[in-house]
Amino acid sequence: MSIDTSLTGRRVAVVTGASSGIGAATAQRLAAEGAKVALLARREDRLTELVAKITADGGTAIAVGADVTDQDTLDRALATVHEAYGPVDLLVNNAGVMLPAPIQDGRIDEWRRMIDLNVIGLLAAFRTFTPDLLAAAEAGRTADVVNISSIGAWMAFPAYSVYGATKAAVSTFSQQVRADLGPKNVRVTNIEPGLTASELTQHISSGELQGQVDGMFDAIEALTSQDIADVVAYATSRARRLNLPSIVAMPTQQA
Repeated sequence: MSIDTSLTGRRVAVVTGASSGIGAATAQRLAAEGAKVALLARREDRLTELVAKITADGGTAIAVGADVTDQDTLDRALATVHEAYGPVDLLVNNAGVMLPAPIQDGRIDEWRRMIDLNVIGLLAAFRTFTPDLLAAAEAGRTADVVNISSIGAWMAFPAYSVYGATKAAVSTFSQQVRADLGPKNVRVTNIEPGLTASELTQHISSGELQGQVDGMFDAIEALTSQDIADVVAYATSRARRLNLPSIVAMPTQQA
């Protein structure tokens, strides 16, 4: 017997950090697969442009201005999504920032920014939309939460210790929360991308570190944001009984 693994007409997805990079590509891919997609980010102008593109391509999407570090905006986002599409059954936690610097520089403001967005923001979005996921699962529907982590969670890179620590928290949270949600039929997938072309590298303030990253991109063929979107679409379109808990997505040439 064949299994319908499409997302068409059956899923309401929320993608955080959807204004660029992996988030934007994932929103486009899920919409192309037939899901109704709510794009969450702070840069509403970019979201509006992306929604117009998705709609022109035949997809269904809305732009929702929200900051995952601000619970009030998340609460408003939840209400907006409910009004437009109903309860959410697919959450992609993608919002994040990478601010590498030598640890001895002690840039506590940047540390706080990464912790607030990469960890606390992810938890806040999870807290906001998980009741919908649990309700969907209880009703017999497929329910997913996908957390975008990084190989930095376990691979050491000089000057990336705090960023790596935030991504280690994401990966560990994903693993642990499966013990809470798995028995309730909510799937949890943690994706750890390797070198990927996205806006993350545009926030590097050190010319030396930027040069190192540019050198990596020159040396190997990096992944694209669309590659990671493919992984998200695949994991969330499997039969309800199948969960892919942890996926490492590396460029073929990256050691």
